[in-house]
Amino acid sequence: MLTFTISSKMRLPDFTSPIGFLSTTLILFLIIIGRYFLVAGMFYTIFYRWYPYKWNARKINHKKYKNGQFRKEVTWSCITALIFSLSGSVTLILWQKGFTKVYLNWNDYPVWWIPLSLVLSLIVHETYYYWVHRWMHLPKVFKVVHKVHHESNITSPWTAFSFHPLEGLLQAIFLPALVMFVPLHLYVLIFQLTIMTLSSVINHLDIEIYPANFYKHPIGKWLIGASHHSLHHRQFKYNYGLYFTFWDKWKRTESPSYVPLFEEKTKVNQHAAITKTNVDIESAH
Repeated sequence: MLTFTISSKMRLPDFTSPIGFLSTTLILFLIIIGRYFLVAGMFYTIFYRWYPYKWNARKINHKKYKNGQFRKEVTWSCITALIFSLSGSVTLILWQKGFTKVYLNWNDYPVWWIPLSLVLSLIVHETYYYWVHRWMHLPKVFKVVHKVHHESNITSPWTAFSFHPLEGLLQAIFLPALVMFVPLHLYVLIFQLTIMTLSSVINHLDIEIYPANFYKHPIGKWLIGASHHSLHHRQFKYNYGLYFTFWDKWKRTESPSYVPLFEEKTKVNQHAAITKTNVDIESAH
């Protein structure tokens, strides 16, 4: 049996069949890698190709990128996309067998559950990642699992999914596990995946795009941006968050250099051609 019926009008392949699994994995890979190139490429083109001087004052690090860095980042990202697509295929099998709580009918749950489920899934994801991230920075684990990502000492939009396969696997298992316990509409799940990609590209952009005093805003103070995450790639022992800063604040792992760096990069003369930060980042090691 090669088809699976979810309604009288929609028939999907049997994801457990070899043909169904491979074709689904290929389609998901093209979607995931396409989304990566679309989002990362858009930010790279706008900030590094079209208007590099306009954003030069907000560039976190002014050192040159390593030779071949972008090529390596894209290569690792393609491997990560393959891992994510395999995870997606497994998730579809679990859904098809009735083991997940992913639903398609908006009326299955109250309308207020839609935004609440998104916020809840992001918070749970943040919690999972924060503690896994800290674990990956244990010396023995770091060398095997996380070193590849930190080879991009100065990050770029292409760094977003540049992971060792083991780290990619750790990232890939979260959503399949989540949807086995938390009801999520299919579109909420897709929206979270989009947020994940967009957030990762912004955080690795190495250009601060948020407005001045954003870190003081009731919402902005809880969001991670390029200044926040670039310090993690420089200092290693700070700023482990994924989307939000609340775990870093609570566990006192937010870099003391963050606020001075953010203020320096968002001064009024942000469009100046050249700037030099007064923040001694290295002293925070």
